[in-house]
Amino acid sequence: MAQVLKEKIAALDKLAPGVFKMTLKSEIIAQTALPGQFVNVKCSEGLNALLRRPISICNVDRDSNTFDIVFQIKGIGTEYLSQKKVGSEVDIIGPLGNPFRVEGEFKKIAVVGGGIGIFPLLNLLKASSAEHKDAFLGFRNKELIVLEEEFTQASDQLFISTDDGSAGHKGLITDLFINEIDKKKYDIVYTCGPTPMIKKVVEIAHKNNIRCQVSLEQRMGCGIGACLVCACKTRLGDEWEYSHVCKDGPVFWSNEVIFD
Repeated sequence: MAQVLKEKIAALDKLAPGVFKMTLKSEIIAQTALPGQFVNVKCSEGLNALLRRPISICNVDRDSNTFDIVFQIKGIGTEYLSQKKVGSEVDIIGPLGNPFRVEGEFKKIAVVGGGIGIFPLLNLLKASSAEHKDAFLGFRNKELIVLEEEFTQASDQLFISTDDGSAGHKGLITDLFINEIDKKKYDIVYTCGPTPMIKKVVEIAHKNNIRCQVSLEQRMGCGIGACLVCACKTRLGDEWEYSHVCKDGPVFWSNEVIFD
């Protein structure tokens, strides 16, 4: 159950230009958070950044009662967050949202992530008991590749692409995913990242009769479903309705989501 918490920063590291990893001390989050869930972070006091920022839980360490969030500076809120000091407190609400399904029935899995969408997929890989795990990660360029070592350790095989070809495959990460899908015959694929990438992953999964879960990225207000900031279209029988990414998601089955 989500709670409003004030937790201390145990570490704050710059991973790439504009990308930071923050480690927070929190027994509640570390012991209860599930893969795919997030925290809603109050980035500053005062009027400059009123809305909280939803940030995926990237990793949990139950032994040390800490968890990691990784974020990219996108505006004044995340800019303030990147300037916090180790030992100071951060006001968060969490854990929030519906998680990925990582039950033991899925023996061979793949995760496909793009940009900042890769972060919740690391926690998923670590939590999954699947016999084989592949990770497909796409970045704009070599300079923005982060957590490569962590994903290497958490997966059986790691595939990387960059838009400019400065590292790994030059082009779309979905190209690498298509190349492997016939060989591996995955039981399920999980994806998070830019909407065009998610749509392509869903198309590939459906074409190959593979179950797929998507984690949607949306601007949020309250984080608990009370406002309409993060509405998305989902199927309801032959009709459709608006769902809240924060409360009903951020994880959905791919056949539930309507991509306009």
